Amino acid sequence: MDLNKASEVRAEAEGLFSADLSAEWSVGDKPHGGYLMAVLTRAALAAAGGDRDPLAVSCEFLRPPEAGPAELRTEVRKQGSTVSSIGVALEQHDAVRVTGTVTAGRLPDEEPAWAELPEFPVEPGPDALEFNTEFEGPSKIGWYMDTRFARHNASLFTDRKPGDPLEYRAWFRSPDDHPDIFFALVAGDMLPPLPFNLGHIGWSPTVQLTALLRAEPAPGWLRVQGNCRTVAGNWFDADATVIDSRGRLVCQARQLALLARKR
Repeated sequence: MDLNKASEVRAEAEGLFSADLSAEWSVGDKPHGGYLMAVLTRAALAAAGGDRDPLAVSCEFLRPPEAGPAELRTEVRKQGSTVSSIGVALEQHDAVRVTGTVTAGRLPDEEPAWAELPEFPVEPGPDALEFNTEFEGPSKIGWYMDTRFARHNASLFTDRKPGDPLEYRAWFRSPDDHPDIFFALVAGDMLPPLPFNLGHIGWSPTVQLTALLRAEPAPGWLRVQGNCRTVAGNWFDADATVIDSRGRLVCQARQLALLARKR
């Protein structure tokens, strides 16, 4: 199912929206975190008037939701000429599952005055790993976008042996080749958990995820580099840098997640 269709929300009352969480945008039987952020963001923008862009989205994942009907309760905390702030909570079965804050305004049109970004090819090369043929896992999302992984640090996927440094590179392309800001938001959470390369392979639930949206993406591939700074105790962090085909930063995402048991 198309991301825009899967993440749409419906106004039910002032500050209240409904959504049907898609089973297709899931990891295992749980809706994907980046996809849930897109749903919350759509509700927040609609509550603020629908004429703003998302600039920052911060979510706490309290309990895993499930595919099916959900309610989203919003609170416009500030409605400014430059910046608005909207709180939003996703509820299912009378329990809050995800809470978030969306900072809304206008994405810049001009080229950046300064940028320091990782350098790697704009498009995947012929040796890139295709999600649908090379990567077997519980995620279903790769079937709804063109997904390629660099062989760089990907021996886990090629010979099923962990041990590479905790860095992944990947490319994602929307079905119509015209990614929007919501596609960029989801791309910031699309990489496999980085501690897979240490042998911690399994469900690694996100606890907190913050994404900064920096520009409307240009047509073509989005390239993403993911890095981990520290794995300690039951926790790890993950940073994702999302760059569009023009070489502009379109999304920065950072999350704190629980470590899967080591196999």
